[in-house]
Amino acid sequence: MRPLWIVAAMSVLALTLGGCMEVEQTAMAPKQGKYQGKPDARPWDNEPVAGGPKWSKGDRASWEDQIKKRQLAQHEDRRIYQ
Repeated sequence: MRPLWIVAAMSVLALTLGGCMEVEQTAMAPKQGKYQGKPDARPWDNEPVAGGPKWSKGDRASWEDQIKKRQLAQHEDRRIYQ
């Protein structure tokens, strides 16, 4: 009876310690010194969403103007007291 108890305790200990191991989760081998992700595009180079705010694609000034208008519309005091 005693050996069965020891085997069960050792199994629980092995499973517990095995769950603490951290495994690297990358699709490919990492390249040292290289950015692994997708390069970011400038936000004003994207197409405006249908039914959403409008700006001219590629025009930074119109995109910034649209952002300022949206931020002012979200300001509670200005929205309520106008």
